[in-house]
Amino acid sequence: MSACLFCKIAAGTIPSKIVYEDEDVLAFHDINPIAPVHFLIIPKRHIDSLAHATADDEALLGKLLALAPRLAAEQGLKNGFKTAINTGRGGGQEVFHLHIHVFGHPG
Repeated sequence: MSACLFCKIAAGTIPSKIVYEDEDVLAFHDINPIAPVHFLIIPKRHIDSLAHATADDEALLGKLLALAPRLAAEQGLKNGFKTAINTGRGGGQEVFHLHIHVFGHPG
């Protein structure tokens, strides 16, 4: 098993509060939220960061981004939301598994 925290969450060996799951993607609430609604969308397959994604990942990247507004609305962010993809240490990435932060205030 990988030592990657998000791989363990995707495998179900570390519990999470799941927002969405399918064969390729998992979305779950952030354990250190910066807003009333804050969840992450990750590919189940390990990709270190956005900088490590390749042309073969284009469909998966599109799927991750397309899920953001749908899941945001389902979580009560009907008036808008923010997204962030921290990439690399210099970009503030702390867990080296590609993930999209989706956060905001319901309303």
